Amino acid sequence: MLVPDRSLGKQSLPRLHSTIMKRAGRRHQVRGRAVVGVIADTHGLLRPEAVAALKGVDMIVHAGDIGSAAILAELGAIAPVVAVRGNNDRDVWAASIPEIATAEIAGSRLYVIHDLKTLAGDPAGLGVDVIISGHSHQPSVRQQPGYLLLNPGSAGPRRFSLPIAVARLHLGHAGPRAEIVELAISAAPSQRRPAARRAGLDGGRVRGAVSRP
Repeated sequence: MLVPDRSLGKQSLPRLHSTIMKRAGRRHQVRGRAVVGVIADTHGLLRPEAVAALKGVDMIVHAGDIGSAAILAELGAIAPVVAVRGNNDRDVWAASIPEIATAEIAGSRLYVIHDLKTLAGDPAGLGVDVIISGHSHQPSVRQQPGYLLLNPGSAGPRRFSLPIAVARLHLGHAGPRAEIVELAISAAPSQRRPAARRAGLDGGRVRGAVSRP
């Protein structure tokens, strides 16, 4: 998804999200499975290690605190993008990006919001399979009754001693399963190592949702 430096208007961006999801949905309903790359809190920095970790995914979700329209343009060159606005996305380019987004792919319903603490009501009542959020910079995968909670952590500037990471969300008939991909960041580009993956939790066949900052 390409987001220009000027606002698209309140009606244009929802239509763009709808078009992206229809295209992605048609592509994966036949095989019934997909891999979604999940990234958050880039704060204007898209590392080459993050781009490498997201290669080959069917769709990308950005859970807010994007930092610039250029980040979405770069991600859009990899796969269709669904994004939400974070608390730090205050400039004109972000005005039309929603605070909450929903998507359906490979039979799974996703709900995305930047800051999970701002989610109103019982998450189980959303009727979704996966809820994706960012904001905390702390990667986590938690199975809840009826849905999976996923926070990919921050892929942008390091905060304290927290890891720099993205996530890969596997969707299919067995239910959602997520893995955190911790990025190996080195001061010297020539010494960068491949990203290390940590197994996530398997989700049952359930109902679910997604994120905001």
